[in-house]
Amino acid sequence: MTDQPVHIRPEIAILPAYKQGRQAAADAFKLSSNENPFPPLPGVIEAVQAQTAYNRYPDATALAVRAVLANRFGLTVDEVHVAPGSVAILHELAKATSGPGDEIVYAWRSFEAYPGVVTVAGATSVQVPNRADGGHDLDAMAAAVTERTRMVIVCTPNNPTGPIVTGTEFDDFMAGVPSTVLVVLDEAYAEFVTDPDAVRGASLLERYPNLVVLRTFSKAYGLAGLRVGYALGPAYVLDAVRACAIPLSVTAQGQAAALASLEREAELLARVAELAALRDRIVAELRGQGWDVPDAQGNFVWLPTGERTAAAAEAFEHAGIIVRAFAPEGIRISIGEHEAVEKLLETARSLVGGLTTTADARPIR
Repeated sequence: MTDQPVHIRPEIAILPAYKQGRQAAADAFKLSSNENPFPPLPGVIEAVQAQTAYNRYPDATALAVRAVLANRFGLTVDEVHVAPGSVAILHELAKATSGPGDEIVYAWRSFEAYPGVVTVAGATSVQVPNRADGGHDLDAMAAAVTERTRMVIVCTPNNPTGPIVTGTEFDDFMAGVPSTVLVVLDEAYAEFVTDPDAVRGASLLERYPNLVVLRTFSKAYGLAGLRVGYALGPAYVLDAVRACAIPLSVTAQGQAAALASLEREAELLARVAELAALRDRIVAELRGQGWDVPDAQGNFVWLPTGERTAAAAEAFEHAGIIVRAFAPEGIRISIGEHEAVEKLLETARSLVGGLTTTADARPIR
């Protein structure tokens, strides 16, 4: 026996673990994780409780869920993949397409899991700065594609800043990306989008054979705790993804909840519309206070707090609002309970006059 430590890949040894949004005390509002404030749709809890065979493995293929989704989107079941959250599929796509010496292109700032996804696959991140309005610079992303690029991730609406990619922008982007490069359209917040010009990935799959679309039941459907996400795309790509997936990772309870949720479209759309209306109200109020809030199309808003991000997050927490801080850039605030709105707006109003942008130190007004 020796005292030598077990070898860990150097890039993994320095990789920070994913940190979820802060938990909230009983008297605070947790607006840090983009969770749906509504409970599961009617009938979902009953469907989950009916799955009592805890001593048996679930259907490893999630075939029943895939069949319903395939019918909804006009695809075959082999063109649908179900996994424990869309972030799991991102890991699988990266491992299926990329390795040492390969590159994965994505915008930054965007979903904080992207850098880890790339590093775990052994590939190299190519981060392309967002535009000043918080949206993707798709021209720059297309220009960043080289012979080493294996995958490009496009997040719409962009988490955490909020703007969408339009259909026209996406078509122009795809025209500049080689067909051998996989493009992943991350639409985790698609149900909340109200902009009619937004790209809708599922309708483009036949046009673009190198496209995979990601969706989730965690956000609009309110099933974050059950971890169910899905991908739509070419069967051979998703077959490769399935080969990289951890077997039996979507529980029977999660599958039952997804099926029950898909049967209740009317109730879902009513909830989504309520949250989108509340989002738009909050954005209007914040802009009226002087905040430069980017267009918000998810279930969250972005405040550009710059170098004062940590102090601003502390002020929100003191007021009973737990937010997600991305120092030194800004704060993401989820759309939560109606009861949280006035506290949110009151705290934001108290902060806006004293905050400055990181770029030019002018007040955010």
